Amino acid sequence: MAAGRVVARSSSAARDDALRFAADLLEERADAVLAANDTDLARATDAGADATSLDRLRLDAARIAGMAAGLRDVAALADPVGEVVDGWVRPNGLRVERVRIPLGVIGIIYENRPNVTSDAAGLCLKSGNAVLLRGSSSAITTNRAVAAALRDGLAKAGLPTAAVGLVTDTTREGAVAFMQLTGIIDCLIPRGGASLVASIREHATVPYVVDGIGNCHVYVDAAADLDMAESIVVNAKTQRPGVCNAAESLVVHRDVAAEFLPRIAAALGGVTLLGDEATRAVLPGIGPATEEDFAAEFLGPVLSVATVDDLDAAIDHVSRYGSGHSEAIVTRDIGAAGRFTAEIDAAAVVVNASTRFVDGAELGLGAEIGISTQKLHARGPMGLRELTSVRFVVTGTGQVRT
Repeated sequence: MAAGRVVARSSSAARDDALRFAADLLEERADAVLAANDTDLARATDAGADATSLDRLRLDAARIAGMAAGLRDVAALADPVGEVVDGWVRPNGLRVERVRIPLGVIGIIYENRPNVTSDAAGLCLKSGNAVLLRGSSSAITTNRAVAAALRDGLAKAGLPTAAVGLVTDTTREGAVAFMQLTGIIDCLIPRGGASLVASIREHATVPYVVDGIGNCHVYVDAAADLDMAESIVVNAKTQRPGVCNAAESLVVHRDVAAEFLPRIAAALGGVTLLGDEATRAVLPGIGPATEEDFAAEFLGPVLSVATVDDLDAAIDHVSRYGSGHSEAIVTRDIGAAGRFTAEIDAAAVVVNASTRFVDGAELGLGAEIGISTQKLHARGPMGLRELTSVRFVVTGTGQVRT
């Protein structure tokens, strides 16, 4: 907490220097970081980790260079701390301003993705916060090496190394205790799957923001450009299937199903399709989709497919099974697009583009710490501003209330 107060009052230049020093150190120590990562990968392989988990855990020279570049990119962003959000003068002469301030100490609990160690720490430090990092046991050796570079970067910039803390207790009991550090953690952000989010909701006693699961849909409307729709669905599903903004469900209007479904099945050659009865009437070779399938976040080469009679049915399907993350419509009908964006309750609604664009960097935030699927205090991709709060600053000339 003391380190957090020092960081909060530090200059933007000092925080930027710390991030740049850390980036340099990550690159200088790349061999050591990769050796640590090899240890984690070998242990995870022996434990039977699947291909998606191993990919999330794995670092290489390019990924380390990307982590370093990410820190430099964050350092180059505008500092939100001290920004005057708005202000006004009362009839009695009081000047009222709302000013951005850091949240304080941010706790990040995440699963086997060591790049989160540098990404999250960089965003927290840039926004004037201290950070406590609690990664998974599968990445602990790599996380130690990355966190050491971050702390050494802080030291070189004259800031307290305790502003980046790494929790080395990776037990389940340790995770629950971490979620209950009332008085220490001001905001908890999970980065992981449904089981981690469920654990947060069950055990956390500190304020938290849910970085939610992504059962993301693409709805192909009757008025869709089918070439565009094919390109968007393929990208949304296959460009990187193991992330939260990848498409997990496809909804197709009945009027274009006979033409579009065979096209998209051929284009998604490596993806297992599971469909409802109407879809299987067009694609008899695919498996049946259950209620669980329509609600699933597959994070792999599986896609549920539903055929619907109209826009109302599409909105009903997405509303029933969606997780509130990102939902897309492909259409040339402005009215249909307007209804979809107005009636779908999700953190992001996309018109005629891939769900994969729901990402802080892609949307111009510079970077993100997660994508919130709740409504307080942040929703959607969380950048620097979402890691701050606002304070009322009231300035008078001796006014007293009567």
